[in-house]
Amino acid sequence: MAQVVVVGSCMTDLVSCTTRLPKPGETVIGHKFFIGFGGKGANQCVQAARLGAKTSMICKVGKDSFGNEYIENFKRNEISTEFVGQTEDAATGAASIIVNSEGENVIVIVPGANLLVDSEDLKRAADVICKAKVIVCQLEITPATSLEALKMAHASGVKTLFNPAPAQADLHPQFYTLSDILCCNETEAEILTGLPVGNPEDAGKVGSLLLERGCKLVIVTLGAEGCVMISKEDPIPKHVPAGKVKAMDTTDCDTSCSPVVFIFVQSSNSSSLEFK
Repeated sequence: MAQVVVVGSCMTDLVSCTTRLPKPGETVIGHKFFIGFGGKGANQCVQAARLGAKTSMICKVGKDSFGNEYIENFKRNEISTEFVGQTEDAATGAASIIVNSEGENVIVIVPGANLLVDSEDLKRAADVICKAKVIVCQLEITPATSLEALKMAHASGVKTLFNPAPAQADLHPQFYTLSDILCCNETEAEILTGLPVGNPEDAGKVGSLLLERGCKLVIVTLGAEGCVMISKEDPIPKHVPAGKVKAMDTTDCDTSCSPVVFIFVQSSNSSSLEFK
């Protein structure tokens, strides 16, 4: 049985690299193009699998070449595809991305099949959802479906982790009360609360407000500044700095995974990793 179940999105990334971003109506010549696997949900599931957790993905792709390739990619990463549906009613979600030499980008996404994940898909996967150790949801599928998945997990005592991205200012209040862990970046935090986040102190204030809405633990990621954590058990914000790294590609699946937190403990007499 899967330890980590992700209900979320799959996106095929079509990436063009150029010296500079084009102006409106302008055509520029690029120097590199590649196709990658993206989508916030899928990225998080791959993250968990590579950290050693047994994972299962609940999502939907099109009956097209991108969909077929995505399913094979899940299998290569040892992710269960039992609940990866294929539909003829929409294409696999896709993102058109242009990246300049400084790593800045512009992105257009077409959700496609992601918006067809529904209650029936959750019902088919009810057993794996209710027996998981943690369920992870975001907002790249319809919010109603994500909320229903959180309700199912919460009712069974499964730990819930919610990444409110892309953020919505009018998010349903139950998203907060059903989230054991809410993890967002500074931009998403501002959209959710209306409070600007420019430093760790601001992030702590936002975290306190989100706790008041019902979350048990809030993590606000701050890019190069690390993150701020605050919980009901320990309401004093804690700033966790990040080590400096050289960003190679801000669009690649392995480096742009949406923020998500997993804790693993390795037993002294075992080589296996247990999700906590």
